[in-house]
Amino acid sequence: MVKRCILVLALALPHAECALSAAAKNDTEPYPAWRATAARILATRHDANSLATAAALTFLGPPSRSRTETAKAAGAALELAEKASELAPDNSAISWLRLQMCTNAPGCDIRAAATVMRWVAADNSVAWMPTLATALKDKDTTEVDRVLDDMAQGEHFDLYGNRAVVLMFDALKRARRELPGGYLDSDWARLTEATGIANAAVVPPFSPLINACREAAMNTDRRDSCLTLSKTMQRADAVMAQLVGFAIEKRLSPMDAKEMHTIAERRHLLEWRVAATNQADAQPRPKLKNADARWQIGKMRIMPREEDVAIAILRKHHMALDPPEDHR
Repeated sequence: MVKRCILVLALALPHAECALSAAAKNDTEPYPAWRATAARILATRHDANSLATAAALTFLGPPSRSRTETAKAAGAALELAEKASELAPDNSAISWLRLQMCTNAPGCDIRAAATVMRWVAADNSVAWMPTLATALKDKDTTEVDRVLDDMAQGEHFDLYGNRAVVLMFDALKRARRELPGGYLDSDWARLTEATGIANAAVVPPFSPLINACREAAMNTDRRDSCLTLSKTMQRADAVMAQLVGFAIEKRLSPMDAKEMHTIAERRHLLEWRVAATNQADAQPRPKLKNADARWQIGKMRIMPREEDVAIAILRKHHMALDPPEDHR
């Protein structure tokens, strides 16, 4: 879980560990209890952002709870996400959060949540991800092909990570006077926490999609769907989704195709920008951490794509946007 968090949100405060790790270090530390208290406080509020944040905090929970406790928490998180979705029916980020909570809650029928998601964001292919996972699990190849075809019709592949971080940061900041002392006492801490819990809540497993497209080599229709989808994913708002898109296209493209070189160059550029962004923020500036957090939240409000925020960070530090010749 921590590795996935670092990979997917590598652009958000790279010098701070994902908030997941704070709870994972030691069950006896107060952090899990603080989170649980924050979830209860936010759950009593009547705005969508607070309820969505409470859902993510409830879903995350302490690192060593039992399966029964995990299932119970997933159900409670889903209930909060549903309330948030009802209060903000046109908010695609919250609709996606609700669908993600449903996929993790025992007994939840994803069809209703998936229908809501597709209604709110009809052109977002990611809305079909849980349906694809179910079809693959059921070994229903006809349904897998149908879903992949539907996904290929989408114009976007967005996980709303930046939007989720912003709404959770805002909710935590508004509730700061009610939260436990020592928990999120600065904007930098709030951004770190919002990044960790948003990532845990909105990032789906990509293995069903990768596995479905791995089997596409001998199926022309599926291959075409996966290739079309891979190009959409390469423009995704999340770096991890972009990288998966590059990997799918590379696997399904002929090894002697001219596009192979282009794919490799574009992937290398993205990876280099992420690494350069990490380097830019590798040395924390204690006196400026809160200002840096507010600056980054400001960028995330207007830039839904992680890569665009990375470019903004590089420009802020007067760093090159492209790798030098000896790194190409």
